Amino acid sequence: MKIPVGIVDDKSQNRLLFSERLNFSEEIEVVLTATNGKDFLQQMKALDFDKRPSVILMDIEMPEMDGIITVQSAKILYPELHFLMLTVFDDDDKIFEAIKGGADGYLLKNEKVSMIIDCIMQLNESGSAAMSPRIARKTMDLLMQASIPKIEKEDKERFGYALSDRELEILKLTVDGYGYKQIAKKLFLSSHTVKKHIANIYHKLHVTSKAQAIKIATKGKLI
Repeated sequence: MKIPVGIVDDKSQNRLLFSERLNFSEEIEVVLTATNGKDFLQQMKALDFDKRPSVILMDIEMPEMDGIITVQSAKILYPELHFLMLTVFDDDDKIFEAIKGGADGYLLKNEKVSMIIDCIMQLNESGSAAMSPRIARKTMDLLMQASIPKIEKEDKERFGYALSDRELEILKLTVDGYGYKQIAKKLFLSSHTVKKHIANIYHKLHVTSKAQAIKIATKGKLI
């Protein structure tokens, strides 16, 4: 069964371009396109549950209702939805506002379609998505600036962070912007094994998304 996807972007050429490219994939079907956040929420309200998309590609700068405000509102109304910010912006404020608003991933629009598809599949399967490497590095650098004490090994174990060496290795690659398939290839593991390790990492860090794991990893100096 194909993954139902929605695209929210105020530019018609972007909606058409991404719709064509994603529909060409055997794994994805675009079932909704909207011109802004208000249009998106109106369309969602009119859809039956089984007709709704499960992953949304969300632009940020849009008239009437931008992507960040839309995600904040939609997460309350439709907590089962996954939002992948797809934008030309990589400035600090927008990254953090999107993540705080509930975005599950953040990609630049010039990423290869194959990476966008891979992230959509990750979101649908495990609720986690890769960031563009440039975004991941920027996010890590910004979080590192936070003035909190380093968590030593004893504290990690006391707080339930006791990650194995393999889990720490996978967490580092995740922070660096690698998707689970890329990690599997790099470490000569199966995708299933990597996903299992990621699930264990989330459990030990008491998080439910990649963005939260990155925050814990960087603020707590886990890697």
